[in-house]
Amino acid sequence: MKSYFSLIKFSHTVFALPFAMLGFFLAVRHTDQGIPFRLFLLVLLCMVFARSAAMAFNRYLDRDVDERNPRTRSREIPAGVISPSAALSFVVISSALFVACTWFINPLCFALSPVALAVILGYSYTKRFTFLCHFVLGLGLSLAPIGAWLAVTGSFEVLPLLYSAIVLLWVSGFDIIYALQDEEFDRSMQLRSVPVALGKAGALRLSSVLHVVCAALVVVAAWQLEQHYPDFGWLHRGGALAFIGLLFYQHTLVKPNDLSRVNLAFFTTNGIAGVVFGGLVILDLWV
Repeated sequence: MKSYFSLIKFSHTVFALPFAMLGFFLAVRHTDQGIPFRLFLLVLLCMVFARSAAMAFNRYLDRDVDERNPRTRSREIPAGVISPSAALSFVVISSALFVACTWFINPLCFALSPVALAVILGYSYTKRFTFLCHFVLGLGLSLAPIGAWLAVTGSFEVLPLLYSAIVLLWVSGFDIIYALQDEEFDRSMQLRSVPVALGKAGALRLSSVLHVVCAALVVVAAWQLEQHYPDFGWLHRGGALAFIGLLFYQHTLVKPNDLSRVNLAFFTTNGIAGVVFGGLVILDLWV
């Protein structure tokens, strides 16, 4: 069990899960109903199964590349801890469970489940033909808030789509920072990424631009929330300020000639940002 948790990097759930919960509780507030705990559990299970399928498939597809990369050759499949066939079986089971959960949510979520799987599983191929792979990853995680909203309401609205755009820009930006570690290796393997296409300095500039736009959308989302719900207090504003502050803080940690703190910027800073932001907005919805 520990090996499979490591395979799917379960701890990285902190990136998308707070926004999925934000989308869910926004929808509950929007429909002016009590918290539907059965639906909450189904949304949570969808998040876990979809993300598990995506991460395991990425590890399965990249097993040969990971074996050649000194940074990744200790991962479970190259190290022989989990066999490729076992990892692929895990992907199939997780995908089936994800689709099954959407069946019990509503017809729209069930109908869209293959689209969601196509995006999150298809991401694993993108590094082989386009440097836009980071944006496909961002798109995959951006499905969390709108998916949770659809689970409750069964209809599209601007506000959850705004949060999806925030996630897309946020994730794409910090994934570019993470990819800096493998620039030389990716180039030698003819893999595509923004650092390969633009170099370290250019990649960091693009990441900064994405996060500036992301910060602007966070402000717009906070304003929209107050237009929809005039009783909102200071908690969501504090969450927005903390998120924006941590967004920019990570860019002080990484320089083109110093990548020693990439993991601090990638996981710790962004993990805290997502949890604090999502948690405070959800709290403001109910306090």
